[in-house]
Amino acid sequence: MINKIITLTLTSALFAAPMLSNEAIAKEQAKKAPTNAKDFAVFMAEKHGFTQDYVAQALNKAEKRQSILDAMSRPAEGKDWYEYRPIFLTDKRIKQGAEFWHKHKETLARAEEVSQVPAEVIVAIIGVETFYGRIQGTFPVIDAISTLAFHYPKRSKFFASELEQYFILAREQGWMLDHHKGSYAGAMGMGQFIPSSYRHYAVDFDGDKKINLFENPQDAIGSVANYFNKHKWILDEPVAEFLPQLDSKLAMQYRNKKLKPQFTVDQLTNAGIKLQSAPSKDTKAGIYKFQQKDSVDNWVGYHNFYVITRYNRSPMYAMAVHQLSQEIKATYQKMQADKAVTSESAK
Repeated sequence: MINKIITLTLTSALFAAPMLSNEAIAKEQAKKAPTNAKDFAVFMAEKHGFTQDYVAQALNKAEKRQSILDAMSRPAEGKDWYEYRPIFLTDKRIKQGAEFWHKHKETLARAEEVSQVPAEVIVAIIGVETFYGRIQGTFPVIDAISTLAFHYPKRSKFFASELEQYFILAREQGWMLDHHKGSYAGAMGMGQFIPSSYRHYAVDFDGDKKINLFENPQDAIGSVANYFNKHKWILDEPVAEFLPQLDSKLAMQYRNKKLKPQFTVDQLTNAGIKLQSAPSKDTKAGIYKFQQKDSVDNWVGYHNFYVITRYNRSPMYAMAVHQLSQEIKATYQKMQADKAVTSESAK
């Protein structure tokens, strides 16, 4: 994903994290974690060297929570866009995003330089996920993931794999299994990383030889930046563009039926769709529909739009992050300009 990445000795060292190679990850995932507690304990003993008693006791102590299962059945992404957008695009979230940026501007500038991911996108992710670290979730992670691994058949295999990763992560980080709390889906820290993402993308960005996404904004910022870097964010490329007068037939013809853009800019422009952001003609693109109360908004999403969906597999999530990032950037720039005027006036 690196685009013109700057290879400085210091910053390279800061991004040196306990990441697994693709081959190692493939080997780890070759044998799937079982979706019942008894077999899971045997599996963790045989595959990762835990004692069966340790795993079994941890799972016996974990609580099955109906509230978690209920929450999984009504995610925010089930709403229409006109209901979803106001959850995240609020004056308070925008203002506090600009303040978060100002407070951590040196860290964000360094993360942007190293990862080639814009500061506003990093801030927006943390803003959408945890309101800049203040709302990180109230469910014990072990409870959340074990509940979903063993009692949510629709995605039990996925969460059994995440439970496997959580046991390994806790051992690597020296955590007590029941110590950390997160979301109902087992996501943790300021950027809400699931265990596999924590293991593979979290970084020690302040050089203290620890990776703390719960209380350390520097590590959280660096880790979100690293996640987007590894998923091939392209600096200075557009994310999305509103198409206010798009012909309905063209909208249907080039509407994306998957998360990943299925067409190219060249195909869209040759069809007569006018694009203002002017990315390169071979850039991947597709049209996404966003339901307003009495109408439909059409947006073209580019490669970077798809990269945001790698964080959460929802076009609405990606659009909320994109729009919030733009609002935060504008507010931050105005804040900086106002400070400069005030400082000049004081002289």
